[in-house]
Amino acid sequence: MIPVPGFEGRRIAVFGLGRSGLTAARALKAGGALPVLWDDSVSSRMQAEAEGFAVEDLTTADWSGFAALVLSPGAPLTHPKPHWTVEKAKAAGVEVIGDIELFARALAALPEGGRPRVVAITGTNGKSTTTALIGWVLKQAGLTVHVGGNIGIGVLALPEPTKDAVYVIEVSSYQLDLTTRFAPDVAILTNVSPDHLDRHGGMEGYVAAKRRIFRAHGAGRFALVGTDENAGRDIHRALIGSGGTLTEITTRVITVGGGRRGGVTPDKVTERYPGPRGQAFIDGRLLTLEATDGELTGDGVAIADLSAARSLPGRHNAQNAAFAYAAARAVGVSHEQAVEGLLSFPGLAHRMETVGTLGKVRFVNDSKATNADAARQALSSYERSFWIAGGRAKAGGIDDLEDLFPRVVEAFLIGEAAGPFAARLQSSTLGETPHRISGDMATAVQQAYEAAAATGRDEVVLLSPAAASFDQYPDFEARGEAFRAAVLALGASPASVA
Repeated sequence: MIPVPGFEGRRIAVFGLGRSGLTAARALKAGGALPVLWDDSVSSRMQAEAEGFAVEDLTTADWSGFAALVLSPGAPLTHPKPHWTVEKAKAAGVEVIGDIELFARALAALPEGGRPRVVAITGTNGKSTTTALIGWVLKQAGLTVHVGGNIGIGVLALPEPTKDAVYVIEVSSYQLDLTTRFAPDVAILTNVSPDHLDRHGGMEGYVAAKRRIFRAHGAGRFALVGTDENAGRDIHRALIGSGGTLTEITTRVITVGGGRRGGVTPDKVTERYPGPRGQAFIDGRLLTLEATDGELTGDGVAIADLSAARSLPGRHNAQNAAFAYAAARAVGVSHEQAVEGLLSFPGLAHRMETVGTLGKVRFVNDSKATNADAARQALSSYERSFWIAGGRAKAGGIDDLEDLFPRVVEAFLIGEAAGPFAARLQSSTLGETPHRISGDMATAVQQAYEAAAATGRDEVVLLSPAAASFDQYPDFEARGEAFRAAVLALGASPASVA
């Protein structure tokens, strides 16, 4: 646990007692604060009382006595309308913050020479894989690494800071909205596409929330910005000249040379580029990093061929690898160690995860693809697939995936979105895509396997739902595990773990 100082002897309101809320309360208490907890759930309140916390109905509390409100990221800060606790806090002049802000303040309170480094990752898609990949690469290089935040362990539940540690944390737009002093040493934006617009009042508010990760960018800090979308390009342009190291990461070719197009090998950099340009690469400072054709190329230097990285297939994973490489170099990992770490990455559960094989059929779990943009990454990675999709659809459904429908041999649809997805596949301007409404996961897996096996070819059954899970499952992890269980129930051989 990371104790949070600065509130000694003061009452702090904590609303929302999920993973981040209870962890925040424990960290505040460890730092000497007097947290006062509340949640709409009776069972959550009972758990807090069982741990010895003060539980008080915040609807009738005297808010003038609170030093801050620690708000769950699940409660709306501004849209569709502020949560009632936010309104009460603002009326009383009480600041509203979240667990990432508490983490930032805990680190800022340490002596300057004793602070760990922080790598923070946000983005609409790819942030969990990038976070896990960075953590893996740094650990393989021998660093003391703590991975958490919006992935896995709540940030304040991570081990106490030591000066040699590196925290690798995933942060959501909701968490960023609740920060004021968060200042990561390496800040990463993977990409931005429409998502959670109801919580941010539209695209402009969503982009503004993501951009907050770079609020402290300046001398000594690194900003790694994905520029495949307009929003990322705009943010990158705005950061030019703000100090620090700014790296543009893209899947487009923007530099002449490198990879199969020619270019310099890393061992020849100082010979080919004597002076500042060569030294910048040695120091891990890059202007551009391209993930194209399964290769990484940085400032004209051929960095890595990813064809041997079995857990990083597709364009989007090459981009994730580019972020991980740049982040590792930024915290002092050598080129050789960074590449070795990339190639040995075992993969992330529920994201392009091969869970088993049966005959010539491979089963891929991409349950984390909860929107169309995320599903695009998986569908683009295979020339043909038997696609399991559906759940609780988001705005636009699968409209944006129409250009990839020809890659789908047949679709097997589940959940609330089965009907609308079927209608969209049937009405495609590219011709109707074969599909059937399977309804539930077990049926979809059985039908998809039978159809794939009947071709006699090497085939892929791909779960990439392009929808949220909440109609049938509590979260995407549970949905992915249901897919895995259905696959193994067919008699498939589980995938080996590296």
